[in-house]
Amino acid sequence: MNASHRVLLKLSFGKIGWKVGPMPVVELTTTGRKSGVPRAVMLTSPIQNGDEIVIVASRGGDDHHPAWYLNLVDDPNVEVSLGGKPKKPYTARVATPEERAEMWPTVESTYKGYAGYQKRTDRVIPLVVLSPVKQ
Repeated sequence: MNASHRVLLKLSFGKIGWKVGPMPVVELTTTGRKSGVPRAVMLTSPIQNGDEIVIVASRGGDDHHPAWYLNLVDDPNVEVSLGGKPKKPYTARVATPEERAEMWPTVESTYKGYAGYQKRTDRVIPLVVLSPVKQ
């Protein structure tokens, strides 16, 4: 899906593809935990709270965490482009179980597919909070 999403953005000169339904699309760049190479992925954000952005490590309900999630757990210093704007430094952290319990109903109501993803796997799908680095 990421490749298709990037093609859509390129063909539309960045005019189409920065929103999926009600959710903004973010480009998240992590550092590969094994390679040390920057890795960019396009993700949706069901919750934005002030400057913070929440993303979902669902991988479509797969039993394994997405690579980008493992990368940011290893190195929480990430870059985020929101709505095609220039990348900015952010710090990533996994939501606590209490935060997740509070946010999950909003995540599900924003995109019903997340409920199905959670049903497909035994793992608890993590929510990640991205906070801008104060400069």
